[in-house]
Amino acid sequence: MQASDIMTTQVVSIAPDSSVYDAAKLLADNRISGMPVVDETGDVIGIVSEGDLLRRVETGTENPRRSWLAEFLAPTRQLAVEYLKEHAIKVRDVMSTPAVTVDEAAPLTQVAELLARKHLKRLPVLRNGKLAGIVSRANLVRALASCAPAQLDTQPSDDQIRQAITKELDGHRWAMAADGLIVTDGVVHCWGTVRSEEERKAILAAAARAPGVKGVNDHLEYPVVFTPM
Repeated sequence: MQASDIMTTQVVSIAPDSSVYDAAKLLADNRISGMPVVDETGDVIGIVSEGDLLRRVETGTENPRRSWLAEFLAPTRQLAVEYLKEHAIKVRDVMSTPAVTVDEAAPLTQVAELLARKHLKRLPVLRNGKLAGIVSRANLVRALASCAPAQLDTQPSDDQIRQAITKELDGHRWAMAADGLIVTDGVVHCWGTVRSEEERKAILAAAARAPGVKGVNDHLEYPVVFTPM
């Protein structure tokens, strides 16, 4: 799947010369937490979000006053940025820039990686460099909901289930040895040793994913450590 498969195409956006009050109203009326800022040529030049409007003098939520020493030591650029966020009237002066965007053909792995690494909630999606949609964490969650396994027409054999689990575990350093997997009447028994609870949970999760699994029994243990007398 790619960004265009899950993106929202009805995108609320705003012009950079709009007022912060217009931006706040759009966010509130549409029940969204952020939106692209698009210039007259259709280019996405930034994002304005609730976070950009959090510290405002109108609502008395501006940054607390620093001590005179902290004020003196703070970089002037930082002080100017804070003042703009608190007092500026135009969206262009409070928006976050540059906007992080993805192309409509971007795979969902890239979308998820950007959202996680950049700590973002949404990404504008571009088609030929222009805004075509927006993809958010909620879009990814909805995509996951649509991926629920379908009901099987025929129950796989125990050997087929075992092969599927072995393939899923292959290549993972935390995986148990394949000879510790036993499948009986669709129920998986996992025998072996693990070094952490995270390894145990990962192995059991891999086993549960295989089509046709009716249950997973955990027989995994920590290695026995002998201490010299």
